[in-house]
Formats: sequence, structure tokens, C-alpha cells
Amino acid sequence: MIVIQTDDVDIGALIIAAKKHGTGAVVVFDGVVRDDDITEMELEAYEDVATQELDKIAKNATEQFRLLHVDIIHRIGRLAVGENILMIIVAAGHREEAYAGSRFIIEAIKAGVPIWKKELTKDGGRWVPGEHGHGKPKTS
Repeated sequence: MIVIQTDDVDIGALIIAAKKHGTGAVVVFDGVVRDDDITEMELEAYEDVATQELDKIAKNATEQFRLLHVDIIHRIGRLAVGENILMIIVAAGHREEAYAGSRFIIEAIKAGVPIWKKELTKDGGRWVPGEHGHGKPKTS
């Protein structure tokens, strides 16, 4: 499953679904809204392009690390401290491939998927500069 959505997910169900025949390791990355003196985080995405990029990343990781299963769920909208932002679940025959595949996916997402976050504070908010060079999303 490769999706961008507002709703949270059942990580336990995703882990169970990832356990395909031949699986020796499942690695779960759960990125959460960190309490960096913020009240909430607002996430926006250029959804069509972001979903296409996530699909490419998943395919590349699957081929490169011989992954048996990949889920990438990125949430958008307003999220409170402690809520899930990004879930990556990968399964592979061995732990080395599963860890490497998961790491490849998160680094690729940070490098170029058009998703932006704004940290909201009691005094206002600030767009967080992305590692991939994208700034604040442009409004139409």
C-alpha cells in the first residue's frame, strides 16, 4: 500500500499483512510529530506527484534490496504531538535487506517527495525547510 491520506492506520494490521511467504524480517518505521515546542503540525502534499514518487521509491527499494513487501503511508493535514506522520513497513528474507530497504525509502522520501510541513506554535507557525530543497508550498 502506497498512500497519502489524512486518516491514521492500524500499524499492527500492516505488520501482519507484510508477513509473506519467505519473510525473515519486518522493519517498521513510524515517524511521529515530535514535541519541539510546537502544538501541532500541518502537512501538505502535491498528492499526484508525491504518490508517483513514493511508488517509484518503493519499486526501486524492492528491486535493490529484494524486498518482499513495502507499505508507505504518509499522512497530511493537522496532526497533534505524538501522532503518526509516516509509516514505512518493509519485509525481506533477511534483516540486513529489511533494514537497508527501510533506510533507503526514508532517505529517498526526504530527498525529493513534494510534502511540506508547517510547525504550529502558540505564537504562530513556521514552514520547515525540506532536505530536498522544496520550500513552502505554493498556493494557487
